Amino acid sequence: MAEGQRRRSAASRPAGSTGRSAGGSGASSSPKPSRPSGPTTGKFALWTFLGFLVFVLDQVTKFWFERHLDPGDIHPVFPCFNLTLAHNYGAAFSFLAEMGGWQRWVLSAFALVVVVVVLRLLKRHSDRKLFSLALTLIAAGAIGNLADRVTSGYVIDFLDFYWRNWHWPAFNVADVAICTGAAGIVLDELLGLRKDR
Repeated sequence: MAEGQRRRSAASRPAGSTGRSAGGSGASSSPKPSRPSGPTTGKFALWTFLGFLVFVLDQVTKFWFERHLDPGDIHPVFPCFNLTLAHNYGAAFSFLAEMGGWQRWVLSAFALVVVVVVLRLLKRHSDRKLFSLALTLIAAGAIGNLADRVTSGYVIDFLDFYWRNWHWPAFNVADVAICTGAAGIVLDELLGLRKDR
């Protein structure tokens, strides 16, 4: 008899109450909309730390050569390579070096703009390894040379490669980082085009 009463009680319940209960349960178990995938703060911090290490290496080497060599000194290391000390008041390859000093602030402002743009790209694409490595090297190199211009008015160069009587313009660790980063961006683009085929 008790069994019959339970059946009648269940049958007398409004159908809507069961639907609302099921609907509420379904709503609570539905998956939340996923956030758009993007670069994580951790990856950006890792690239930033790597860039900091490159910057420190650049500044330490410049400090050492500035303290131990005089401008124009040449110390042969092996054929086709010397260590030297040169003060570059212009841009790459001494471009604008003889312009009276205004180029210091123009080049510094340009470098600052480049760093800001590169860091924004790095934050947005920090999950792309090769591209992010290239951006990190460019930013670190630009900041390294920017620090030279702001504090000293010139960039400190000390690597001298030559062939016979022809010398490539002296450069530094920051220049190596910038050129390597630029090559990395080109390589990343070529690899991307190859994947799209």
